[in-house]
Amino acid sequence: MMTCWHRTIAVLALAASMSAMAQQTPAPTTAPKQGDAPKQVDASKQADAPKQGDAPKQGDAPKQGDAPKQGDAPKQGDAPKQGELLDRVVAIVNKQLILESDVNQEMRFAEIQPFRLARGGTPYEQALNRLIDRTLVYQQALEQQLEPVSDEEVDAELEQLKKQLSECQIYKCSANEDSWKEFLAQYGITEQEMREHWRQRMTVLRFIEQRFRSGANITDQQITEYYEKTLVPEVKARGGTPPPLDQVSSRIEEVLLQQQVSAMLQDWLKSLREQGSVRIFKDGEVAP
Repeated sequence: MMTCWHRTIAVLALAASMSAMAQQTPAPTTAPKQGDAPKQVDASKQADAPKQGDAPKQGDAPKQGDAPKQGDAPKQGDAPKQGELLDRVVAIVNKQLILESDVNQEMRFAEIQPFRLARGGTPYEQALNRLIDRTLVYQQALEQQLEPVSDEEVDAELEQLKKQLSECQIYKCSANEDSWKEFLAQYGITEQEMREHWRQRMTVLRFIEQRFRSGANITDQQITEYYEKTLVPEVKARGGTPPPLDQVSSRIEEVLLQQQVSAMLQDWLKSLREQGSVRIFKDGEVAP
């Protein structure tokens, strides 16, 4: 059952993050060498170096932004220059802040498990919209006081994810914890961040199932119409022989339920945006 809900959430770009402010930039895995300020590698060229009384150029000192920004992974070397803004508020959802680093991190999570269907716009805009929708849903889930997702449940789902990711097979992620960490590190994600991301994703899925599944209802007539007007023509178009209705009726019902719940969820998210307080800040616009 959860597999279908995973597809529903992928279509609607809901992937989990309880608090946009809680996921801050992880510490760099390799800190700048102490000798980099000013660059000691130029010591062999001291004849050409500025006199001791001359202040070194800003570029000669380790920049404060040398720690990789969350959105820069896997290119962790692209850091802001000294004096540049390291982070900014890009949206506020019912008084909860979403930072630019949160959007960048969401893009990195999408690289690990890309969403099959994404709404229009740039990858950055898609990630921001996912975060806004997920924050709205998570705020509602917290009000319902759902049973928390256990560590054991998170572990089980992450093990399934490791088996599904082809690249993870190269790293042998399931073999040991270090291999899993190495795989995540290439995306600039720590193991703890991944666990929290997946825990929050599971919480959102659980809330959606409880809220909308009971309201979805598929009739025998709808199943028959889908079989005759959709499935049979598609199979014949590919040169195949359609299976009997009784063999695929349960699968058709699941597809129709997914479509129905997806539509209800989209309408609900639209109303949440209209009823709540969602503000998106454009480039150059400063949050109050």
